[in-house]
Amino acid sequence: MLDNLQIPEGIKQEPELPVPSIEEQKKVVAELKRLEEAGELTPEILEEFMTGKRKPE
Repeated sequence: MLDNLQIPEGIKQEPELPVPSIEEQKKVVAELKRLEEAGELTPEILEEFMTGKRKPE
């Protein structure tokens, strides 16, 4: 187990996000694919989806 694993000092721990439902996950994947095909997917947009700051339209 990793129960004894500690975060080094000075490292900010991000809050855990709830796991999205399968339907929400499918919407995110579809949106990411659409953005990629349009040439609009950037590392910043991907990060927003992965951190929950951005939701699929």
